Amino acid sequence: MKKRLSRFKSYCPDQVLLLPPDMKQWLPEGDLAYFIMDVVSALDLSALYDHYSRSRSGRPAYNPRMMTSLILYAYCVGLPSSRKIEAATYTQVPFRVITADQHPDHDTIADFRKTHLQALAGLFVNVLQLCQKAGLVKLGHLSLDGTKVKANASKHKAMSYDRMDKTLQQLEAEVEQLLEEAKTVDEQEDARYGKGKRIEELPEDLRRRQDRIAKIKQAKQSLENEAKAKADAKRQAIQKQEEALEKEGKTRQGKPPKDPSDTPGPKAQRNFTDPESRIMKDGASKSFEQAYNCQIASDEQAQVIVGTNVTQETNDKQQVKPVIEDVKKRTGQTPKKASLDAGYYSDDNVAYLESETIDGYIATGRQKHSDRIPPTPRGRIPKDATTKEKMARKLRTAKGRATYSKRKHIVEPVFGQIKEARGFRRFLLRGLENVTCEWDIVCLTHNLLKLFRSGYQVQRA
Repeated sequence: MKKRLSRFKSYCPDQVLLLPPDMKQWLPEGDLAYFIMDVVSALDLSALYDHYSRSRSGRPAYNPRMMTSLILYAYCVGLPSSRKIEAATYTQVPFRVITADQHPDHDTIADFRKTHLQALAGLFVNVLQLCQKAGLVKLGHLSLDGTKVKANASKHKAMSYDRMDKTLQQLEAEVEQLLEEAKTVDEQEDARYGKGKRIEELPEDLRRRQDRIAKIKQAKQSLENEAKAKADAKRQAIQKQEEALEKEGKTRQGKPPKDPSDTPGPKAQRNFTDPESRIMKDGASKSFEQAYNCQIASDEQAQVIVGTNVTQETNDKQQVKPVIEDVKKRTGQTPKKASLDAGYYSDDNVAYLESETIDGYIATGRQKHSDRIPPTPRGRIPKDATTKEKMARKLRTAKGRATYSKRKHIVEPVFGQIKEARGFRRFLLRGLENVTCEWDIVCLTHNLLKLFRSGYQVQRA
């Protein structure tokens, strides 16, 4: 037996290992965990520390620098769930190194993220500045795109406006019947035990239906308020058009526009789990999901995200100005060129880019791969050409085709890196404000990975 075992390396699963006292020796030099810790050490975390300076009692909290490093690393490696993060602090070496072998429970991790959500999202600018310092951002050419990210809610928990009316009538009838039954029971109990000697509380079925009625009425009112706000905005737009025509001495051609309705459409929906999410069609799967429309602006130099936005709108037409303004706010610069797909095209968006002196390339329609490429236009642009015709002509030029062709490798791979490589397809938080902050955390960790792979060395503060 000994002779046979001599052929193999020693195997003693019960042997106690003597690990190095320095935990940083547990990982190879240059590991992502070390990089995240160095970056966080260089960031301004005063907003997080100030929160604890106001508290003078209770058990000592975990160090905000450690907790921030832990959460950012978790998002980087596609493990944002607080329960999975807690488990990883026991089972995965990088998490143990980051926490110095401390083990915050999932409630502590979730509470930290919730309490400091705005401050964590605010680190997007700090990380973006590091990317600029490393030469990863030039703002010579950026591309915009959007993707649907699932909300933390099931689409089966949504109800249409038309169904709300029918369900309310049914529930109110059931409540009335249950109240009659309860009244009969009360009378029988009064006769048996004496008046005021009830032995039963409000029936559970009745309470449940009354709670559901309240939720449906709240959702119904929300839809009605939203429909009225949209109708008022449309009336104002029509009024401005009429005033513009009157000022130019022109009259409207054709039939006058119909007065918009203040009543929601029968198919307008509201979700009871996350009322601010919307039913949207996913571009990849073509299925309808309870989701948010998440926007990014990606820079050509290294696919660094330089601007973000999250909207409840199902299409992208209204997102050009918000995203470009976000880019200007976060970088302090205006990009020179911008390429966008057909989902962003409108005459107003073309005019906005021109007003910002941005050389815009917006597709005016979708083109199949099998379609023949139109010939390069020659000669002068016709004087009566519309804004859309001018843009289509611009994209058919050699320069236009070359510039617009870059859009695919500037912005589309970013969503692949976020959704496929890191597996982020559903928000953990609920509500537009919260998911906007979470989207910023997702995008800043994307930029952190770009910075890490560039070989940038962080100078600690």
